[in-house]
Amino acid sequence: QVQLVESGGGSVQTGGSLRLSCAYSAATWTSRPNCITWFRQAPGKGREGLASIWIGGGSPYYADSVKDRFTISYDSAKKAVYLQMNSLKFEDTAMYYCAARTRRCAGGESLTDGSFAYWGQGTQVTVSS
Repeated sequence: QVQLVESGGGSVQTGGSLRLSCAYSAATWTSRPNCITWFRQAPGKGREGLASIWIGGGSPYYADSVKDRFTISYDSAKKAVYLQMNSLKFEDTAMYYCAARTRRCAGGESLTDGSFAYWGQGTQVTVSS
């Protein structure tokens, strides 16, 4: 069992920055997450995978829509994954979620939500002019 808690969302003007955090914990060593991905979902839209990272190995992978503006990173000592979001646009407004799985990340496949069993409650990001 893996627990995820997101934080860091809020309201920001276009062009601004936010840093989201995803604190993770696992009940056992074998259930620890190896891949964590950030997703978002805007009202009336489907869930979009943004960035994934292999815990312990790095190798971040990004969706084309954010790769020049967002940066995913992790701190294994703090058991946290971060999403630094720069140059925010109105269309970045959404609920942001982190999701985890024990299987390692695998490029673009890691941005699809079907293989993630563990999800946080989400943190809202609102970008306004």
